[in-house]
Amino acid sequence: MPILKIFDQLLQFPLFQGMSRDDLEIIAGHIRFGFVKIPAGRPVAEVGDACQQLYFLINGSLKVETSSEDYGYTVTEHFSAPYVLQQEAVFGYYQRYTHNYTTISDANFLTIEKEELLRLLEDFLVFRLNLVNFFATQSQKHSRLLWQRSPQDLRGRVVRFLTSHCLYPAGQKTFSILMEQLALELNDSRLNVSRVLNQLQRDGLVELHRGKIVVPQLERLLM
Repeated sequence: MPILKIFDQLLQFPLFQGMSRDDLEIIAGHIRFGFVKIPAGRPVAEVGDACQQLYFLINGSLKVETSSEDYGYTVTEHFSAPYVLQQEAVFGYYQRYTHNYTTISDANFLTIEKEELLRLLEDFLVFRLNLVNFFATQSQKHSRLLWQRSPQDLRGRVVRFLTSHCLYPAGQKTFSILMEQLALELNDSRLNVSRVLNQLQRDGLVELHRGKIVVPQLERLLM
């Protein structure tokens, strides 16, 4: 890929925001990038795979599936370019993917191996600050969740469950979960949970299917 094209692609991603044109030209000319095209319907990374490089989605769309520890339920989300696959997994004590990523359409990725990523961190202050800001923001969001007021009714608990199990707080989400499992997660009866979900469906906030709950627009649940 021509250097100017790489330059344009990098500008899509927060990790490179605020860097000077000179810095980006140096990066495009001296950092080894990989370029991968994956056809629609193919896996990109799966739970448990070692995260040894960053995947930057520059064209196309992905399906991201996250399952509970006991595989009692799964949440499916869709993401379009620009998007970075689980950049937090490249460092830390558990350097493996915790989601399954599958292409929806033909997808193009720009990749950076961990060795090259370390060079970027060493040589470019703005890149280091952007990555630190990403980790700090994640940590702050998770800390705040612990201190939020607990919902006072079952409807609030159902909404909290649905919204808190998503990677991004907007767009369509699909929960593959049985009513009995959701009732168990919420420590309430199946009948009560069913009543709340049916009311949410009447309000146009969810769509109920056999073994599935589809949330057309998660942001509406947050309003």
